[in-house]
Amino acid sequence: MAYQSILFKKRDGVAYITLNRPDEANAIDLTTAKELHEVALDCERDSGVRAVLITAKGRMFCGGGDLKFFHASGDDIDALLMDVTLHFHRAVSLFNRMDAPVVMAINGTAAGGGFSFAISGDIVLAAQSAKFTLAYTAAGLSPDGCSTYMLPRFIGMRRAKELMLTNRVLTAEEALSYDIVDQVVADDELAEVAEAQVRAFATGPTGAYGAVKRLIDGTFKESLETQMELESRSISSLAAAPDGREGIGAFVEKRKPTFKGI
Repeated sequence: MAYQSILFKKRDGVAYITLNRPDEANAIDLTTAKELHEVALDCERDSGVRAVLITAKGRMFCGGGDLKFFHASGDDIDALLMDVTLHFHRAVSLFNRMDAPVVMAINGTAAGGGFSFAISGDIVLAAQSAKFTLAYTAAGLSPDGCSTYMLPRFIGMRRAKELMLTNRVLTAEEALSYDIVDQVVADDELAEVAEAQVRAFATGPTGAYGAVKRLIDGTFKESLETQMELESRSISSLAAAPDGREGIGAFVEKRKPTFKGI
């Protein structure tokens, strides 16, 4: 299928998603939001997808919402933004709920909704030249795309509030020190490092990865006892699954496991 705002392909267990509006700072309009929703559904439904890599064309990762596009809608801007965020938020939710780990390769500035999208990945790799800013209040807006949920959990409420109110721009190294990204790499090494990571995930125990994502997400919602009950149910079911049996057998037999993603 041909897409207007993104590039999408699947190869050897990895789904590659590239924001492809470089002349518009890869800003999110309705088409982009719908296409991200569409490919997220595709990745969720395809058991052959065992890792996802998301990056962007051009100098910027994503400049956030397409304000020119929104402005052109006139009095219909509220309905348009509801439509855009519905698709965008569904995409973010699907990427977070699927078993396949999602790697974000941030090749340039991530602003507004681009910031939110960037931090929603399971692993976030940033080029040395990347910059991060929330930027919403500069346009008289409030954050979307998950940042009010995730950012306080990652960096604490006070730091999250400061970044949202001031729109301070963080360098890649500052984002790393804030625990917003996992690793900073040289610009010309980003693609290679990201590829190595998704390749490793694509040959790993996909079900176990999904369980980790779900358990971590529950940490802030459940009591200690409920969380441990969920841990018991998860590890016991995984141990009986093919990848769990293979992993345990390989450990006992002192060999490298061959995971099938089931």
